[in-house]
Amino acid sequence: MQIQIVPTGPAVGAQIRGVDLSRPLDEATFGEVEAAFDAHGVIVIRGQTITPATQIAFGRRFGEVMPNFNAEVHGVAGHPELFVVSNIVEGERPIGARRVGETWHSDMCYAAQPPRATLLHALEIPELYGLTLGDTEFANAAAAYEALPDAMQQRLEGLQARFDFRGRTRARGVSEDIARRYPPVTHPIVRTHPRTGRRSLYVMRGDCTGIVGMDAEEAQRLICALADHIVRPEFVYRHRWQRGDVVMWDNCTVQHKAIIDYDLPQRRLIHRTTIAGTAPA
Repeated sequence: MQIQIVPTGPAVGAQIRGVDLSRPLDEATFGEVEAAFDAHGVIVIRGQTITPATQIAFGRRFGEVMPNFNAEVHGVAGHPELFVVSNIVEGERPIGARRVGETWHSDMCYAAQPPRATLLHALEIPELYGLTLGDTEFANAAAAYEALPDAMQQRLEGLQARFDFRGRTRARGVSEDIARRYPPVTHPIVRTHPRTGRRSLYVMRGDCTGIVGMDAEEAQRLICALADHIVRPEFVYRHRWQRGDVVMWDNCTVQHKAIIDYDLPQRRLIHRTTIAGTAPA
């Protein structure tokens, strides 16, 4: 395949053209795709018609496909690796989780080993008189770190943030059993990418409940200041979805936020896969 890598803008992300994911990628082509992913943090591959099995197989090229607790309620029959994000209701039962990711975050940052990547395939996109809804915003936490003053970079060196699964307000409650799977952990506020060596801010409201060795009030001031810095406009790309989009992002260098500006009868249906990662360092 002859592919093109086209940046989505100056902040973060790239569109990959000339790839058909319904067919297995040869090693050379996959190498170009993975290199673009490492370099740009978000990749967009448009116009894809793939099955759940194909989506899972593509995800496995990047690493182990890991389960998400949401898939226990909102999964795809026969494919427990897929989690359904949707506002569609069949009978009286929602087929997916609708209100997910409404605040800035990195997926499963509360886990001891957060995922390397998240992969979405858009099957239905909400639309109102030709206007697409349900955008997703992505923020480049590596660029945000690099833009910090030297004094702040030095201040953050070696600091560890506490992450608590119970810290974030969720639209749907979770059971005690699920909460026990994710006991509180600590991760470095400045995280080093395991493949590229690039350093990123790894801090966000809600999930970050404190900083080791720091007074609670001072810690919250610093967490909020850094969280606001990460999502400044110069670091953000807003993705406008199209049906058939495959979008994947790096949970080390990128944070994201879903824009919930739609409701039935506008329908949204997305399949999500999560690729395992390593402990932040």
